[in-house]
Amino acid sequence: MWKIEFYRTESGRYPVVDFIDSLDAGAKARLLGVLDLLEEFGINLRMPYARHVEKQLWELRARHGRNRYRIIYFLAFEDTFMLLHGFTKKTDTIPAKELKTARLRLTDFLGKRRR
Repeated sequence: MWKIEFYRTESGRYPVVDFIDSLDAGAKARLLGVLDLLEEFGINLRMPYARHVEKQLWELRARHGRNRYRIIYFLAFEDTFMLLHGFTKKTDTIPAKELKTARLRLTDFLGKRRR
């Protein structure tokens, strides 16, 4: 079984937890189901639930009704995924702003790990 951890900001917030909590019950259930798949299948999880974005970053993909939800994550340790950023996807490509947020959190996490 794989492990999932949530990125924590300097102020102690967990942005992905906040994102999931902001969703309606149906969307939340769908996204939590996909998180269960990530825990079960890990790096073997692929489309339509997971897709490589760039370098270390992957997106976890969920759909509920007409809405598309994404969580950007990476393999932080041998058996542990770090969830960096969650958002509702409204365009065909991942918006640059969302990728920038995930990249900044990745850099922050890796910097703390090296200290």
